[in-house]
Amino acid sequence: MIRDALAQDATAIADIWNPVIRDSAITFNPVEKTPQDIISLIEQARADRHAFLVADEGGQVRGFARYFQFRAGQGYARCMEHTIYLHPQAHGRGMGHALMTALETHARGRGMRMLIGALTASNAPSIAFHHRLGFTEVGRIPDAGWKFGIHHDLVLMQKLLLTD
Repeated sequence: MIRDALAQDATAIADIWNPVIRDSAITFNPVEKTPQDIISLIEQARADRHAFLVADEGGQVRGFARYFQFRAGQGYARCMEHTIYLHPQAHGRGMGHALMTALETHARGRGMRMLIGALTASNAPSIAFHHRLGFTEVGRIPDAGWKFGIHHDLVLMQKLLLTD
């Protein structure tokens, strides 16, 4: 079941997110999230009328997705960046697709024009996932990220939700 994230989900979200932060270059951010950090992100999403969703399976959080403004300023008010992560046991079971579908529906319902994914170029499964969902690669920034002592390329992928 896909539902809104709650403060009590923060530890489970951290348990999904922090191994990715700590052990991979999927995100360039080296700083792990505390449950309080995540509660703040959930509260900010609610205040901004943006989505922060979880995939709940039998009362256990198996993944999460959220969107937030791509860049600051009114000119970007309808251009959203998203984040999606799954628990390793949730991969290949349709939860990522369900989360992204719900995220897109929410964003479209709030008048958001597009979603942008900023992906590590070496993360081929995520790039393929986004292609399957109708995202198009719109740019690459060589050496944009730094992690584990090396530079990583960033791939920008976009999906138009509204064409007005």
